[in-house]
Amino acid sequence: MLLCVDVGNSNITIGVFDGDELICNYRMNTKVRRTSDEYGFMLENFLHSASLKNSDIEGVIVSSVVPKVMHSFRNGIIKFLGIEPLVMGPGVKTGVSVQLENPRSVGADRIADVVGAVEEYGYPLLIVDFGTATTFDYVDENGVFKAGAIGVGIETGANALWGQTAQLPEIEIKKPRSVMGKNTQTAMQAGIFYQFLGGFEKTVDAFRKEAGVDFKVIATGGLGRVICQHTDKIDVYDPQLIFKGLKTVYERTMEYEASRMAKYLEKVEKSSPESLG
Repeated sequence: MLLCVDVGNSNITIGVFDGDELICNYRMNTKVRRTSDEYGFMLENFLHSASLKNSDIEGVIVSSVVPKVMHSFRNGIIKFLGIEPLVMGPGVKTGVSVQLENPRSVGADRIADVVGAVEEYGYPLLIVDFGTATTFDYVDENGVFKAGAIGVGIETGANALWGQTAQLPEIEIKKPRSVMGKNTQTAMQAGIFYQFLGGFEKTVDAFRKEAGVDFKVIATGGLGRVICQHTDKIDVYDPQLIFKGLKTVYERTMEYEASRMAKYLEKVEKSSPESLG
């Protein structure tokens, strides 16, 4: 079985594949001040709650945009699962050409989303991830990751609204019955929802105009469900997209490493004294 982990700014999401089937997934808050033992115990508890043993896990892949947690998190995986995790970064095999000005600066989660979307839905594509930030990543008709846009996430913007104002309460983020709010709560819901929905749709239209070709829009991220039911701009909402991308990257990297090792052993065998006899 393969354990896939995405360490995001707000949450750590964990999924387990048995073959090609995602059999369970979990989410926990991202906190910098956790020890390797705490992370290890959490992973172990997640596995046990799904009736899995530590020994069932044969491989681990991690994408992270929070470098501060990685030392403890990686050590927790090694200590409790006995596995050196594959970490998204230089050297992994994505199978996708990234033609941005500085590919190394692109978040690992964005790369994993792109890989998962291309593998599952083909191309051209616009992948929209509704997370702490809202990211738009464009893959052209040749399967090349060409461009992107990054904006404020819907929950991040809402937190700023009630966090920076003395009298506005924290509210549930959802579509209200009417845009014409009759009280503070429904007025805030209307403003947050329609402002974000309009900004999302306008951004998709701008990508479509500049790309000059038709493309599918694939949405993901926990908050995508707030938007996807109320717009015709989204073709597919796939909340498990990053897990699919991580699985694909892991398999491609393992295949490459196996091929490289086979070629090395073949070379060693040919150069050994026995082969010369």
